[in-house]
Amino acid sequence: MRFKQKPWLCGLLWLICAAPLFGQNAPPADLDAYVAKAMKTFEVPGLSVAIVKDGKVVLAKGYGVRRLGDSTPVDENTLFGIGSNTKAFTTAALATLVDEGKISWDDRVYERLPGFQMYDPYVSHEMTIRDLLTHRSGMGLGEGDLLFWPHTTFTREEIIYKLRFMKPASSFRSRFAYDNLLYMTAGQIIPAVTGKSWEEYVREKILRPLGMITTNLSTAELRPGEDYAYPHSKQEGKLQVLEFENLDNAAPAGSINSSAGEMAKWVLLQLNHGKVPGSEERIFSERQSREMWSAQTILPAGDRKGPLVALSSKFAAYALGWGLRDYHGRRMVGHTGGLSGFVSRVMLVPEENLGVVILTNAESGSAFDSILYHILDSYFGLPPTDWIAAYQSEDEQTEKDATEAMKAQEKARAADSKPSLPLEKYAGVYTDAWYGPVTIRMENGKLVFSMDHTPQAVGELQHWQYDTFKAHWRVRTIEDAFLTFALKPDGAIDHFTMVAVSPLADFSFDYQDLYFTPLKVGPAGKN
Repeated sequence: MRFKQKPWLCGLLWLICAAPLFGQNAPPADLDAYVAKAMKTFEVPGLSVAIVKDGKVVLAKGYGVRRLGDSTPVDENTLFGIGSNTKAFTTAALATLVDEGKISWDDRVYERLPGFQMYDPYVSHEMTIRDLLTHRSGMGLGEGDLLFWPHTTFTREEIIYKLRFMKPASSFRSRFAYDNLLYMTAGQIIPAVTGKSWEEYVREKILRPLGMITTNLSTAELRPGEDYAYPHSKQEGKLQVLEFENLDNAAPAGSINSSAGEMAKWVLLQLNHGKVPGSEERIFSERQSREMWSAQTILPAGDRKGPLVALSSKFAAYALGWGLRDYHGRRMVGHTGGLSGFVSRVMLVPEENLGVVILTNAESGSAFDSILYHILDSYFGLPPTDWIAAYQSEDEQTEKDATEAMKAQEKARAADSKPSLPLEKYAGVYTDAWYGPVTIRMENGKLVFSMDHTPQAVGELQHWQYDTFKAHWRVRTIEDAFLTFALKPDGAIDHFTMVAVSPLADFSFDYQDLYFTPLKVGPAGKN
């Protein structure tokens, strides 16, 4: 799951263009008040909005503060993590190589990345670059994300190698299941073909020509005193400032940091079908623009219920780095992005020549979607809808359902049960085919669990029931997980599996895809 550079004059011209314009293309008159209400309702410290219409930036503006407890305001130049909105940059970079005849969308991956291998030999041979970008590989939802999230010590090359150990959840090309690892893999085709890193190539081919002079490709590039937002998330029900999450080992899937002002340039490029506005320069061809917006993986049409029934769609699909759906008869081309402490939304309405960007420094999709649909309704001439109330109602129902599920889980727990073995017998080193080693050790009479390649993933194992324990992580932004041990007939541990405790856990905590077997168990080193 949980992206600089042209002469200063060009950057100045873009800032001038980003000043609010008024007229028939102006944003909703009540937008400032609506944004303020959404931020208060959904507890978002700061956000920024960009709107482009008919080839012009009609709004690029910041709201709120960069960091909770600090009065420094967000402006149109404040950088936010854009998460998976990075994926469209990766596909655009690949599109430039297609235009140059260096690759095609239907090249087999192993021909471009020697040694590339999936679990199934047939898939290894048949998977194309297009397949990498369309979430139809057969892998499960978010499968393998724990190789980079929370931050791990694995390199991109190591992660790609581990794909061969990930069992499919469905047959090849039969089902949509969102993934990040294959987008990272797609990004690695760029250095394989050009000799330049994904970062170098994206800067050279996209950011510099567009004059995106402050957008960067890693949190490591953020410097004290620069204009950037801090990530926030609720912990134990209270909004907290988080540490920045480093996504360098999965960068092509989600590592870009950008601003409303500069994302407006990106949206103008998209709506201009690859041609840099106000220039004869092209980044990608009109043909590739159409290809990147063409349905690749068909999704079920969304019949929404309850307060969001008006968002029901007649069609939905995933294209190349973009999602497709309809809203009031218009085709929508968009994507969301999420990473620790940031969520974002980019939406294009090509037939209206309209684009919207909303960047936030908290983890509420309801905030950006309520603002998005308020803006769209205004431009579409639709009667006003209180989207804030609608999303708040849905959020409350979701929270209620999750709370009831957790209560039922607690009620069903056999709290008076005991583990089958003395605690020290569960200690040892275990390994999973794709993640690798984890360690369980005794510390002050308690079991402590650590995922060896994920420095933050250290927590106490609290007995839950029978041979199931709950991993209560010391870093509270990591979702707690149940570990369930299975024993051999002789009482030795055969394996353990994991599953997230909360029904609201982000899919990137793909504990359910792990299967750990012991390398050694307990102080006696029993195999």
